[in-house]
Amino acid sequence: MISLNLSKEIGSKNDIMRMYEALAMCDSLSGNWKGSLAFYKLYKQFNDSIFNEESLEKTIEMSTRILLFIVVVLLLVIVFSVFMSNRYRVTQKQKKQIEEQQIITDQQKQLVEEKNKEITDSIHYAKRIQAAILPSDKLVKEHLKDSFIIYKPKDIVAGDFYWMETINSDESRVLSGEDPSLNTKNSPLVLFAAADCTGHGVPGAMVSVVCNNALNRSVREYGLTNPGEILDKTREIVIQEFEKSDEEVKDGMDIALCSLEFKVKSYELKYAGANNPLWVIRPLIASAMEQSLKKEQITSLPLGTRNDGNFELIEIKPNKQPIGKYLVSQPFITHTIELQKGDSIYIFSDGYADQFGGEKGKKFKLKSLKELILSVQDKDMLEQKQIIDKVFEDWKGNLDQIDDVCIIGVKV
Repeated sequence: MISLNLSKEIGSKNDIMRMYEALAMCDSLSGNWKGSLAFYKLYKQFNDSIFNEESLEKTIEMSTRILLFIVVVLLLVIVFSVFMSNRYRVTQKQKKQIEEQQIITDQQKQLVEEKNKEITDSIHYAKRIQAAILPSDKLVKEHLKDSFIIYKPKDIVAGDFYWMETINSDESRVLSGEDPSLNTKNSPLVLFAAADCTGHGVPGAMVSVVCNNALNRSVREYGLTNPGEILDKTREIVIQEFEKSDEEVKDGMDIALCSLEFKVKSYELKYAGANNPLWVIRPLIASAMEQSLKKEQITSLPLGTRNDGNFELIEIKPNKQPIGKYLVSQPFITHTIELQKGDSIYIFSDGYADQFGGEKGKKFKLKSLKELILSVQDKDMLEQKQIIDKVFEDWKGNLDQIDDVCIIGVKV
């Protein structure tokens, strides 16, 4: 009982509960069942009290932990929400900036497209102007009935151009100092040329207008009919035009210029060239042409026997100088050739021969062009044009055209 009283004084429920348990056991052993039951009830009462207190503490502890977890989770949710809110605002701001930038980009794109369309429309209009200065198909066929022209600009407009002018035969004889009564057939003198101006596209087209105008002035204003003299005067006019600029302009053109006139039973062909030659093809017979030309002015490339006879290609070389400023300029030489019925003549720019293509992507070259033209001599001029044009397109394939192309073929 002393221990029980001490436990009560210190307030130790566990010790009190154990004392009651021990007293219950002692009374039970001594046979004091009534006292044992009373102590057991007290033991049980303290035991339940202690259990309830421990359960309550555990419940409070668990609740505290749960509450702490909820608080932590809520804090994380709040932090995450703040973060996501900030990200959303940043994203919306960026989206707005992107949309604004896209609007600006679309506007810029639209402006660029509009500007490109304006430029393209201007170039197409320039093409119409350039086409207007080229001789019409009707004019060409009227005076060069059996002929073809292959004209393939690299871009919308071109630096290459072809040119034609006709002069009454009597007038041409007066201009050249000859007796007009010697001409028994009233046939006009036909001047025609294939020209290749510096560059291609818009710059080349601008130069071509200057050069075309210079050719017209040489014939119409100065009354010239001799090809060499026409080129001399054309060079003079072109240089004068470009000298008006404050900057030095070295642009000009290469050209093959011919005059063709019917004389009784033959045709008189006169030619002068600036870097571009003349090719004459005729049956392979003793040629008065070879007798009338200096050896250094012509080269011969026989084709051999064909089903329609033998042909030879005679190349009449040009002056190695352009129409324009040159270090040492010489007067252009005029070559005179008597053509017979059935002869063919060809003048051209360098665009066809310089085109890259074929299996190895190499240049077509003049040698191949000579062989091609010789190979089509059994065809009429329309068929020749179709074949020569197809060979060019097949050779070029998927490669870009590198330069303007101009070829004129005439059969007399």
